[in-house]
Amino acid sequence: MIDAIMDFDGMRDVGSSFGTGGMIVMDKSTDIIKAIWRIAAFFKHESCGQCTPCREGTGWMMRLLGRMVEGRAQKREIDLLFEVSKQVEGHTICALGDAAAWPVQGLIRNFRPEIERRIEDYTRNVVQSKNIALEAV
Repeated sequence: MIDAIMDFDGMRDVGSSFGTGGMIVMDKSTDIIKAIWRIAAFFKHESCGQCTPCREGTGWMMRLLGRMVEGRAQKREIDLLFEVSKQVEGHTICALGDAAAWPVQGLIRNFRPEIERRIEDYTRNVVQSKNIALEAV
């Protein structure tokens, strides 16, 4: 949990912002990876497609996050996702690209261990399933 003053300076101090003024409140039961995937899907849908970084980058971010939601990603894809978000941020005509990149960057900055754990759990389950299948033969 982050202790922050809810004004523009306070949000900036913790590496966040109010963006458009909307706020989403989540409790600890929220699947944060899936929540950010849903935000990425929204921005992918809302992109007009005029700017290549936004048109392509929002799709990449959504697909990589989808793999992370399921745990099917590899750990190196976390850095790839961050790099894609940096290629979108500041390289578009309007602010939609920035708005799409910032939640992804915040997820990686604040919840990387959770993403890694999801990937490790999925990998462990796949290996166990394969071992069980081999034992049955």
